[in-house]
Amino acid sequence: MNNDNLPQENQNLLIQVARESINHGLDHGKALPINASDYPAELLVSRAVFVTLTIQGELRGCIGCMEANESLVVNVAKYAFLAAFRDSRFAQLSRSEFPGLNIHISILSPVEPMKFDSEEDLIGKIRPGIDGLLLQDGNYRGTFLPSVWEDLPDPWNFLKRLKGKAGLPGDHWSNTIQISRYTVLSIE
Repeated sequence: MNNDNLPQENQNLLIQVARESINHGLDHGKALPINASDYPAELLVSRAVFVTLTIQGELRGCIGCMEANESLVVNVAKYAFLAAFRDSRFAQLSRSEFPGLNIHISILSPVEPMKFDSEEDLIGKIRPGIDGLLLQDGNYRGTFLPSVWEDLPDPWNFLKRLKGKAGLPGDHWSNTIQISRYTVLSIE
């Protein structure tokens, strides 16, 4: 899905839902309840999303799902709340932080398994700046959204850091490692 597939007014509506869900969380301790009949059909399709929160360019929370489990608008409300109040890397968002909060929504394409014969082969197939990657090896799992390319533009370093995020050493390689790719529609 690219930005052309979701009208600007619906993109704006998703940002509004995320902001209202966080505000609702500040007041009520839970995500904004969503009534499907209040939203356009394009926002009722089942889509995987991540919601990333920043304050003055610094990460303040990021939580989402790799598989579509609910409608887009429900997932945006849910994961905006979780990013603000349940990201274990941060204290819960405070009322005083709310006005300076920037919200970024990533709507994920379906995850596509990649085929490769070696780490070198994999590196040659990765599309920097385009692909988000999901790494799995046994019980180890981690993902980087395509936006991470901004901080890690080198494919080797991107993969090494992704392994670290999954809990594996940066030089880890095995014949059971699985890498999948996805793209995102980014909304800010």
